[in-house]
Amino acid sequence: MSLKIIGTGRGLPLRQVSNDELATFLDTSDEWISSRTGIQSRPICTSETLTDLATAAAQQALANAALRPADIDVLICATIEGDFRTPSLAYCVSERLGLTGRALDLNTACTGFIYALDLASLYLEQQKAHYVLIVCAEMMSKHTDWTDRSTCVLFGDGAAACVATQGQALRYLNLITSPAVSILNLPSGSGNSPFASQPRPDGFLHMDGQEVFKFAVNAVLQEIAQVTSTLSLAPEQIDYYLLHQANGRIIDAVRSHADLPVTKFPRNIAHYGNISAVTIPLLLSEMLDEQLIKAGDILFMAAFGAGMSVGSCVLFWE
Repeated sequence: MSLKIIGTGRGLPLRQVSNDELATFLDTSDEWISSRTGIQSRPICTSETLTDLATAAAQQALANAALRPADIDVLICATIEGDFRTPSLAYCVSERLGLTGRALDLNTACTGFIYALDLASLYLEQQKAHYVLIVCAEMMSKHTDWTDRSTCVLFGDGAAACVATQGQALRYLNLITSPAVSILNLPSGSGNSPFASQPRPDGFLHMDGQEVFKFAVNAVLQEIAQVTSTLSLAPEQIDYYLLHQANGRIIDAVRSHADLPVTKFPRNIAHYGNISAVTIPLLLSEMLDEQLIKAGDILFMAAFGAGMSVGSCVLFWE
């Protein structure tokens, strides 16, 4: 595999919504939410569009990589849904940045960043691109039912981006589909066709929390076992485990079963919640800004999401 990351960026809404604010219109409390999820607040869009957030993240990643938009050969956006059903979010960001090359969206929910790395590596290995811009952006606030305290308290909005180019950092990448659509899904509407036998209005995100928890913990532990075996690594040789920030209890359970120190499992879920595909690149961007990652560090990344899908990868940081 031929890929390394040379720049990252983030784009976030201005509004931060606390658990106490949610408790003003939901039967919940800060204690109930934080003790069950590890979330204290989350960014929520008010006037911002998803294109606004995605473009801001992309611009920051380009500046961090000391590149211009004209240097980008391929733009990959990972999102459940952009501001339009069509054109894609990638086209909207391309318009803002002035890009004219390949641009496409990926919809693999929370595993979107791992899927985007996989696709980027193919472009780079085949020398169809020298620089690939990956933008993960989600507006979960428009997909959740704000009367359902079991789901709406979990999610936030935001974007994170990175620039990938040729390198040897990506040493392992694995993607798995484990079909179980009923566990976690977001129904789409059928419009108002007079020929539809069972028209359905647009729905909200549906999640069986207990089943997602069990699936996620088992899947990540299996990926840790697989990657350490494949790369002949001991689990403690991995410097950081960057897991999808879906729920603090999931991260705790994985860490406990793996019998590894807390310091190896960085998290930022307390102030962001679950932003689907955005969580891992957002965490990576913050850690790089804080100079927590150095050359030679081994990073394990794993995500799990609707479908159900699982993705993991290992980067030997360059």
